[in-house]
Amino acid sequence: MKNRYSLLQISLHWLTLLLIVLTYAAMLTRGYFPEDQRPWVRLLHYNFGIAVWVLVFIRIGLRHRYLSPPITPAIPQWQALLATLMHWCLYLLFLALPILGVLALEYGGRSLVFLGWQVPQFVTPDPATRSWIKNTHELLASVGYYVIALHALAALFHHYIVKDDTLKRMMPGK
Repeated sequence: MKNRYSLLQISLHWLTLLLIVLTYAAMLTRGYFPEDQRPWVRLLHYNFGIAVWVLVFIRIGLRHRYLSPPITPAIPQWQALLATLMHWCLYLLFLALPILGVLALEYGGRSLVFLGWQVPQFVTPDPATRSWIKNTHELLASVGYYVIALHALAALFHHYIVKDDTLKRMMPGK
């Protein structure tokens, strides 16, 4: 059995990370843009977020299609379980955030344009519901920092302390 993920899985992993960084960066830096450019920055945030959502579905499909390569040397069962839980937390988080973001827009009566396509209004605007959804979206986005950091720290811990091939399995190259 090979000891690395497929090139497609590796590419999508790093593309997903790039899009997540761009999604966060668009919202974090919007205040640095002139007022007339802020709608464009928000549009980037929306489109990057939806692209992450699509990629997560593809990645889950690939995860079911291809077995994960074994970690060498093998890790304890509790670590394998924790790694699986961490991955599913990441998947759920980055599936939930775009859905909540779109719902916040819809309940706020705002339109969404995705890749030039106008998403039709599918709910009746409701400021109270919008506020709750927006707050939940922002809370989960903040939780995302910690989940991503834990994921990265675990990979680095395995690479530098445990000295197994956890990180190497997902690195591009040979």
